[in-house]
Amino acid sequence: MALSSYRMHRIYLAATMNYGLGSDDPEELAYYNKIRKEMNDMKKEPVKKGIPLNWDNSEEIDK
Repeated sequence: MALSSYRMHRIYLAATMNYGLGSDDPEELAYYNKIRKEMNDMKKEPVKKGIPLNWDNSEEIDK
């Protein structure tokens, strides 16, 4: 049986707030673990801040 959108939202909140799931349902556990893995992967990626400027291309844009 597929998870309802309400249950998916509750699992998402638990995963993002670092709460335990409190359920033994394999489908819910799989969804919870998927979200936790995605969050951990995002933490490993470097954050790019600011706007990259390439001053060499500004002359080509003006033409």
